Amino acid sequence: MLKYYNYDVVFQEVPDEVSLAINLTNCPNHCPACHSPHLWENIGAELTEDELSRLVEIYRGDITCVCIMGGDAAKNEVETLAHYIKNTLKLKVAWYSGRYDKPVNINDFDYIKFGPYDDEKGGLKSPETNQRFYKVTDGNLIDCTERFQRKH
Repeated sequence: MLKYYNYDVVFQEVPDEVSLAINLTNCPNHCPACHSPHLWENIGAELTEDELSRLVEIYRGDITCVCIMGGDAAKNEVETLAHYIKNTLKLKVAWYSGRYDKPVNINDFDYIKFGPYDDEKGGLKSPETNQRFYKVTDGNLIDCTERFQRKH
């Protein structure tokens, strides 16, 4: 069962999109120097299709994407929600995963961030990051990580 702790409308997680970012709990990765260790706990409200629809309706017309933040403990459920978001709610779907496991139905996603946070390498803004951000195009992963990195 997926649970979420909170949500917000964000502008930086997915380039060129206004996203409803939903922070899922029960993270199994426990990355050292994690910026949200409270999300390791199995807490929060259940994220069902009905609850997701309710959240989306609050921002309908203002958002272009739903960004699922986490969910690595229940990858199959994330994939089911992605299919629902894309095909029923008619919004783009992004997934921030702390792992490297490619979804079975990759075309249910428009964007995917793979990789755990490594404090020594930094997040997506760092040129040394181990994390990668991809746009999904016709079943292919197109690396767009450089969009997060400032050019000097």
